[in-house]
Amino acid sequence: AIKLPLTYFSMVALVGLPACKETNQPTNQPTNKQQSSIMSEEAELSREQRKEEGKRKKRQRIQESGGVRPRNGGSTSTSPSKKNRPKKQKNNHGNSHASPLSSSSSKHRFGRVMENVPCRNKPRYSTISIALPGSVLVNCQTKELRTLLVGQIARAATIYHVDEIIVFDDKLGNNSNIDNDNHGGRGWRDFKKQQRHQRSADKEKEGETLADGNKEDHPRKEEEQEERKHIHPRSNPQEFMARLLQYCECPQYLRRSFFPMHPDLQFVGLLAPVDAPHHVRADDHCKYREGVVLPKTSSKGNSLVNCGIRNRPVEIDRKISPGVRCTVQIDLSVYKKPGLIHGTVVSPSAPREDNGTYWGFTTRLASSIHDVFEGCPYPEGYDLKIGTSERGDKSVEDKSFGIKDTFEHSLIVFGGVAGIEECVDADETMKISGSQSKTLFDMWLNTCPFQGSRTIRTEEAVMISLAKLSPFLIKAARDKPLEDSEEEEEQAVEFSDDSPSDESSEDDGSDSDESAH
Repeated sequence: AIKLPLTYFSMVALVGLPACKETNQPTNQPTNKQQSSIMSEEAELSREQRKEEGKRKKRQRIQESGGVRPRNGGSTSTSPSKKNRPKKQKNNHGNSHASPLSSSSSKHRFGRVMENVPCRNKPRYSTISIALPGSVLVNCQTKELRTLLVGQIARAATIYHVDEIIVFDDKLGNNSNIDNDNHGGRGWRDFKKQQRHQRSADKEKEGETLADGNKEDHPRKEEEQEERKHIHPRSNPQEFMARLLQYCECPQYLRRSFFPMHPDLQFVGLLAPVDAPHHVRADDHCKYREGVVLPKTSSKGNSLVNCGIRNRPVEIDRKISPGVRCTVQIDLSVYKKPGLIHGTVVSPSAPREDNGTYWGFTTRLASSIHDVFEGCPYPEGYDLKIGTSERGDKSVEDKSFGIKDTFEHSLIVFGGVAGIEECVDADETMKISGSQSKTLFDMWLNTCPFQGSRTIRTEEAVMISLAKLSPFLIKAARDKPLEDSEEEEEQAVEFSDDSPSDESSEDDGSDSDESAH
């Protein structure tokens, strides 16, 4: 009885079978979960050790390289020491470690808009006017293209300091409403509207069974329909161009006051802004500003003007009827002071005559090319008239080209699709033929000789001609007003007298006579 359990246990030990379940002693072998947790702990320890080892080696390389982080892949042989390294140049603010953005912004302003338009800082008394026909818009297929064409002309006029744009009728294009043509942008829509109106009118005629009293209302309905049709009358090409040119020239904060909703302004969102000097921002401290007179008045009875300054109207030195656009001169010191701003109403040409600041252009409509010359707003008229044509007898590319005489008011005339000669032929008030058109001008120029295209569009001719003539116009422009120049001539005549002056003596005169003999 005693030997059996011993034999059994000895056999279990030899065979390797598991022990009896009755023994509650725990086994020393780990489970699967314990093994996975042990492996993860070892991996984390090895990862941390590798990180610490990498940091230690990095610190060691930095110390060996003289306190500078090496950039050559860890090798310290080519890295200079701290003593041998060249010192960085300090910027204006004294910061040796300046960011590349701050250092680049101090040197140049690439990709940024100019804060101030370049100014010549010299009075300019001369003016430049251009004249072009409105029929150039007829070739555009849609209203979007017509709007973009006018925007190109406005941009070119602003870039080259044009003071007046004249839009004349060349009597060649179709002067009907450009939007009602079959090729116009809204021709198909208008055609459909007419069909609907015609159908409604036919139905009313078929159902005329009303009493005599009710029949009297039909003429009233027809009149109302006619009035509805003419609520937004379509414009001819000249009016369309003039309206959009005025819109481009007007500062943004004044457009709502001067330009109500109109079909011609449907696509003005496509226009590139001219961004002229008088298109000031709300926070700009400018000497001159454009504004509109408000219906309010100050305590002194003077008018208040909205000049685009946020929540601060300007009190001017007089009372003007509301809704009038005016140029206001403001002292720069009042911008920093709280309270009401005081200004003085000046002429629109005051900025130009003060320091040469370009102050936009005016737009004038002319019924014909003859009216371009007769309707000149300057009392002296245009003293330099230039006609552009591909058949010009002079070229800007000639070495001998130049404007000999000085001028005060210049005029550059551009023709339409057929040129200036056809415009003169179509104008019945002109006493000359188209072949004699060059007699109207002081200079008959070909501004783009050896052109690569058969035709040059009018908007292209405006940009090309202004770009080539601008240097010559600047040199020949009169720097002083006409009155001052006349006074100087009179003074020169006074001093050119042969009689001796008070400073001279008779002895000097006798000596000079003897020396002459």
